[in-house]
Amino acid sequence: MTCPICSGETDKKYSPFCSRRCADIDLAKWFSGAYATPSQDPDDIEKVIEALENPTEQKPH
Repeated sequence: MTCPICSGETDKKYSPFCSRRCADIDLAKWFSGAYATPSQDPDDIEKVIEALENPTEQKPH
């Protein structure tokens, strides 16, 4: 099995990653929204459509 981040050999201590660094990179991707689970909720779809129609609105930081 290889690390999903760098394709290096995995380490049992950090499985399925090869190191703490790659595990932290993966966690950061989740926190930043790079990974996402798609929603089938119609309310969520409507919010996205509204956001696309009103691009002047800014996201809160």
